[in-house]
Amino acid sequence: MQEVYKTEIAPVLKKELGIDNVNAIPKVVKIVVSVGVGKLSKDSKMLETVESTLTRITGQKPAQTRARVSISNFKLREGMVVGYKVTLRGARMWDFLQKLVHITFARVRDFRGISIKHIDDNGNISIGFKDQLAFPEIRNDELEAVHGVEITIHSTAGDRKSGEALFRALGFPFKDGVK
Repeated sequence: MQEVYKTEIAPVLKKELGIDNVNAIPKVVKIVVSVGVGKLSKDSKMLETVESTLTRITGQKPAQTRARVSISNFKLREGMVVGYKVTLRGARMWDFLQKLVHITFARVRDFRGISIKHIDDNGNISIGFKDQLAFPEIRNDELEAVHGVEITIHSTAGDRKSGEALFRALGFPFKDGVK
């Protein structure tokens, strides 16, 4: 997909956005896939399940995110595992992006498109999945626990308009009529 970006998508974005410099064309920098474990952080089997799920989805071992401070109301102690995250760059990032656009969105139940509101003012997009079943690596029969997955795609767009143009050019299925 990286070659497709360079040969087909970048020239279209350059013309559409009126950019003269090739280096100023918006591009995807990294993708962060994360899962928060919340109340399940005390269950070691659930933590292993989340870790193996993220490994299968991304092809990379996730890093643990730990609590920085203790919060007694949430029964949270400093150093407890509160989630897992994977940062994808390079070839793995482009492969994951292609799988996300062409396969994963099609497997989401009652999917009608992504809202434009998911793009922030810097041109990045954050998408949440209620369960991990949309990913082709996860099968229903071997599912132990259902958890959500958050995907954040960071770009060099700089503003919402350029970010929207980039993600439309990459093939993201946005809802029409929602601005």
